[in-house]
Amino acid sequence: MVFCIDILQNLVYIYFSEAITRDVNEGVTVVSIKDIAEACGVSTATVSKALNDRDDVNPATKERVQETAKLLGYLPNAMARALKTKKSYNIGVLMVDKAQSGLKHHYFSSILDSFKVVMERSGYDLTFISNQIGNQTYSYYEHCQYRNVDGVLAACVDFRTPEMQTLLSSDLPVVSIDYVSEDGYTVASDNTKGIRDAVSYAIQRGHKEIAYIYGDDSQVTEVRCEAFRNILAENHCSVRNQFIRQGKYLAPEIAYRLTQELLTENEYRPSCILYPDDICAIAGIAAITDNHLEAGKDISVIGYDGNPTLRMLRPNLTTIRQDTDAMGLKAAELMLKLLRKEHIAPTERVTYCEGFLLEGETVAQLKEL
Repeated sequence: MVFCIDILQNLVYIYFSEAITRDVNEGVTVVSIKDIAEACGVSTATVSKALNDRDDVNPATKERVQETAKLLGYLPNAMARALKTKKSYNIGVLMVDKAQSGLKHHYFSSILDSFKVVMERSGYDLTFISNQIGNQTYSYYEHCQYRNVDGVLAACVDFRTPEMQTLLSSDLPVVSIDYVSEDGYTVASDNTKGIRDAVSYAIQRGHKEIAYIYGDDSQVTEVRCEAFRNILAENHCSVRNQFIRQGKYLAPEIAYRLTQELLTENEYRPSCILYPDDICAIAGIAAITDNHLEAGKDISVIGYDGNPTLRMLRPNLTTIRQDTDAMGLKAAELMLKLLRKEHIAPTERVTYCEGFLLEGETVAQLKEL
């Protein structure tokens, strides 16, 4: 019975591989396994096995078939491969950020680029997932089913929504970016260390009155705010509530307004302001300048992300560089383990990638009192 099923699968694979041999409209010939079989003088079944690197084919024949396929420009039919392997070799990517910056979001696009390189090298394609297909609205999980993805990389999305929780608890392998859950698989930037490094640097340069404009409500923001308060308390610095303001990620207009408030609303102003990202930090520098003050001298500024383009501006921004290359690589490694059903120890479910401080020109060295 097993032998018959194997033969049937091979026949179906061959059928779909041969289904389209010429695109008449484009005038482009598509090489089929039948063409390869005729060129090598073997059966189509042998070609099928050789291209799938089966062990029941003579090594010399396998090498000849594979080399002929390469010379003829053969491309495997995706539908045939899916039927044969019961895998689509397609990974869904879910990126729905509140700032609606999409692939212009430097942090997440950098992670995705690193992830993409590893997954494509392993034979996978990437498909973007949303809750919209044409004019129809679907859940994230339904869209994943529609696209028949093997797994999902989830980044820059509100993980707390019921729709997202449904996807996380589904049968699909999901790797999350910057969202740690009890049963999930996550690659995260070490935001605790990042904030501590930023604040510690300011304190070492003599700053005691440090303000923080933080981002939208999220797990990342909670971690950062807790780290900010803790590092100030540990260094016997005042934790002033009026110096801690909620803004939004990648929202320069809001960062500008909040900076104006920090500079003008209180009896005294902070000597240093920490921002949720580099774009907001640049907006903060603009607000400082518009108040006839100098960033890096009168008011110090620290960004977050390490955007290389923004660091070309002057004064050179002091910021925390997140290791997006390592994050994308680790996310791909974790996804491949899930797809291959390899054992993943509890300690491997969450991977933290450390960033590092990029010292610039926007944090003044204060005189010792």
